[in-house]
Amino acid sequence: MKLVVEVIDAHDLMPKDGEGSASPFVEVDFQNQISRTETIPKNLNPIWNQKLVFNFDNTRKYHHHFIEVSVYNERRSIPGRKFLGRVRIPCSNIVRKGEEVYQSFQLQNKSFFSSVKGDIGLKIYSSSETKPKSLSPAHSSPPKLEVSETTHHTDTPLDLSRIQAPIVSTVKDKPGNDNCEVVSPESQSDKTSTESRNDSRVQEPKSVIKYLEEIRAETIHHVQKHQVVQQPRLSVGKKPEGVQSTMQHPVKPQPHTSHQDDYEVKDANPQLGEQWTNGGAYGGGGWISGERTTSTYDLVEQMFYLYVRVVKAKDLPPSPITGSCDPYVEVKLGNYKGRTKHSEKKTNPEWNQVYAFPKERIQSSTLEVFVKDKEMVGRDDYFGRVVFDLNEVPTRVPPDSPLAPQWYRLEDRRGERKVRGEIMLAVWIGTQADEAFTDSWHADAAFVHGEGVFNIRSKVYVSPKLWYLRVNVIEAQDIIPNDRSRLPDLFVNVQVGNQVLRTVICPTRTANPMWNEDLVFVAAEPFEEQLVLTIQDQVHPSKDDVLGTIALPLTIFEKRLDHRPVHSRWFNLEKYGFGVLEADRRQELKFSSRIHLRVCLEGGYHVLDESAMYISDQRPTAKQLWKPPVGILEVGILGAQGLLPMKMKDGRGTTDAYCVAKYGQKWVRTRTILDNFSPKWNEQYTWEVYDPCTVITLGVFDNCHLGSDKPGAGGARDSRIGKVRIRLSTLESHHIYIHSYPLLVLHPSGVKKMGELQLAIRFTSLSLANMIYVYGHPLLPKMHYLHPFTVNQVDNLRYQAMNIVAVRLGRAEPPLRKEVVEYMLDVDSHMWSMRRSKANFFRIMGLLSGMMSVNRWFTDVCHWKNPITSVLVHILFLILIWYPELILPTICLYMFLIGLWNYRYRPRHPSHMDTKLSWAEAVHPDELDEEFDTFPTSRPHDVVRMRYDRLRSVAGRIQTVVGDIATQGERFQGLLSWRDPRATSLFILFCLCASVVLYATPFRVVALVAGLYMLRHPRFRSKLPSAPSNFFKRLPARTDSML
Repeated sequence: MKLVVEVIDAHDLMPKDGEGSASPFVEVDFQNQISRTETIPKNLNPIWNQKLVFNFDNTRKYHHHFIEVSVYNERRSIPGRKFLGRVRIPCSNIVRKGEEVYQSFQLQNKSFFSSVKGDIGLKIYSSSETKPKSLSPAHSSPPKLEVSETTHHTDTPLDLSRIQAPIVSTVKDKPGNDNCEVVSPESQSDKTSTESRNDSRVQEPKSVIKYLEEIRAETIHHVQKHQVVQQPRLSVGKKPEGVQSTMQHPVKPQPHTSHQDDYEVKDANPQLGEQWTNGGAYGGGGWISGERTTSTYDLVEQMFYLYVRVVKAKDLPPSPITGSCDPYVEVKLGNYKGRTKHSEKKTNPEWNQVYAFPKERIQSSTLEVFVKDKEMVGRDDYFGRVVFDLNEVPTRVPPDSPLAPQWYRLEDRRGERKVRGEIMLAVWIGTQADEAFTDSWHADAAFVHGEGVFNIRSKVYVSPKLWYLRVNVIEAQDIIPNDRSRLPDLFVNVQVGNQVLRTVICPTRTANPMWNEDLVFVAAEPFEEQLVLTIQDQVHPSKDDVLGTIALPLTIFEKRLDHRPVHSRWFNLEKYGFGVLEADRRQELKFSSRIHLRVCLEGGYHVLDESAMYISDQRPTAKQLWKPPVGILEVGILGAQGLLPMKMKDGRGTTDAYCVAKYGQKWVRTRTILDNFSPKWNEQYTWEVYDPCTVITLGVFDNCHLGSDKPGAGGARDSRIGKVRIRLSTLESHHIYIHSYPLLVLHPSGVKKMGELQLAIRFTSLSLANMIYVYGHPLLPKMHYLHPFTVNQVDNLRYQAMNIVAVRLGRAEPPLRKEVVEYMLDVDSHMWSMRRSKANFFRIMGLLSGMMSVNRWFTDVCHWKNPITSVLVHILFLILIWYPELILPTICLYMFLIGLWNYRYRPRHPSHMDTKLSWAEAVHPDELDEEFDTFPTSRPHDVVRMRYDRLRSVAGRIQTVVGDIATQGERFQGLLSWRDPRATSLFILFCLCASVVLYATPFRVVALVAGLYMLRHPRFRSKLPSAPSNFFKRLPARTDSML
């Protein structure tokens, strides 16, 4: 198997040759296999289009390995090279040939003082071909160069189109090279200081340098098996002997392998907060150099920023022409500039704006703050500046108090004298734990403008408080129809916002109808909508006459916390058509019709806005009914890797990614990392956990609202990149889970991995007693069992709740858009899918397979397939018949031992999306086309549309039932599987205690008590589920692992 790194081009490189240009070449290091491209002279935007090939063992796992791509400037006058930048690409991003795409990577520096800019375009993929297609068979391969035994080599086919003579002739014809040997770098650690090696390289023997120059002039610098190219480090040894072609040992093509490993959860090893090293990377008084580190961000990597707070200015000189000034501040650090808004006609302006510059991108040792006067025509006037030495900037780490800003006198351009005016500033060095981090202007978002500035910031949202509004329409009196010659067919139409429901038509035609029907709506605080009721007369199926109406504010209704009845009230109706402008006529007619209602806001229910299978909160609406939290959930959103391009910008693919996490009523949104396929967020958030049997959902999206001026950009939708769901009950307490989760999305063409999301998760239990109590408590508030809703009501109310949440969060700043909320809440999870139906069917078959295996084993025992087993079973059977009191203790003890045995094989990783379980890999394209079809269908024929919609609606219900059956079976299977360590621990301890108690108690007594308990009178039964039933319903199923 071969790894192919196709070096395409680079843009905007740093000039390093002293003449405003550079002669770049690219060197790629994969597992100590080093290969390089040709040199492009005098070009800051080179184009190589060259393939570099490496040995690649697809049976190994390269999860924590990287491909290092370095760009150097080749010096001609003095042999050597200068560092232009590098990129470290995780090996988990390698795809198969045919799936590769052009990706642009921003060059990064090795050390703080390296000046780097620009980006490089690459294609990386694996291929089973033994040689690239560009290899010309007419040329022979380079010779074998003898190297030290400690050096690792590469078996890389060459592109020989530019080679004019074999290397062996160059080596043999060159006198004085009998003792010459070229050795590769010893290890990756030897590459940390390229510039120092360049200086030492000048000290090498002249013969070695001359030999190196001749090879560079005639070859393309590749590293082959038993070959190594010239490197900055050289040693004197023996001259290479003989020539060996790289094609003498061809690699056999390996069969195509599945990408199932790419869909698995992988371990990650970031340097988290509790592992942060003491000491910084800048100056004596610069970056954090003491022993203090922040403890609030212990699940993310430490990121240093230079913060500049521009507060205000005073005593600025006015313009001699206008007598006033329009001042603004420009903050400059190297190539980065930040600018405040200008204040019109103010000599004492205020801005109070914070700028953040990441440490790794700082290219200067001084910070300059300019105060300028905006001019309508010509260049802006210069008031003065303030210069800061970064070595003198103080460091602040929360919980320290914020750094107090100070007044600084402005100085002229040369810094020789003070000028009129002062500016209040605060400059400090901190981390992402700083309070100013969220609202600061970041240097990497310089091109974002307008509303896009707010759309890239991190933010915490809170879902609106949702209530169920129960409207009991009892009766009406004195309803006068428009046509008094007939008795009316009356019904009531009730509307709350966009929700409209109606009662049935009163079965008796009368002017005093009675319905006594409950209608349930979803309302959100603050209550902005009104309850609007209209009484209508159905004249015929296509015409309804409105006879009376009333609009009531929701704030006048009682809030109910339990099932006790509320008082009913009579409300007078207004004649339809009488508005505000007709008040006088309304008084004349004195319309006397009225309606009898019982309306209340239900606080004892939990308003479902997400699927019950992935529920993240189970508390009732009323805060008075909340129990104390049982734990704390901390999530560190570290970053993503290998994201695919989501849109085109300036002719190349790009992704502006941000992450959204939802648990309970709290939503969090990270800041948007612009134009980066491996963004690093390193943001940590905390939630209170009231029930461990809940799921946290995290999604990654591409931001399409960056303040573009293109027409139609405002209607763009943020693209979904992928989603991760993690069930809290599968996490051990006080344990940090650091993993990389695949971001999988189902497209009409099939399942596709969009990248990986790196998370650090810790669940902390506050009280073991409360945790045990929760496992025996009902899953939902008791009102769901005392007065349950129908299945149709639950679906309709959930859809309405989702719409309300999406609208309210879309009004925040920055808005959390509707497409994001819908994707996080799985709004389309109830739709028909042949793929999901197959997946649920095979989940049931997987459960039944265990019963079939037991049946086959029992059949084998009966048929004496294994005589020893049959004899042992017969002996056990006789013992149990002779001593029947041993039956139940033996079963409980056996289950206890199975649980202990399975503890060794308990899941080590949190749950994730399983493509095999979801039946997403072997799905037929026609089934995917049906799954992504609209509802109702877009098929052209009306008959087909009617039948097709009916089939999908019925099949959706069947799909839900089948899924519920599979869920119950998987919960039973989860009793001893340790997916929920607390539940399994409780169960096996119960089994151990039960085995002891049942052993000490006569069997007849146990049978009598069990029978009487099962046949007890209804008076002694509770409407709430029993503790064993509640415990069983809390066991984890594999629903959170399905796509």
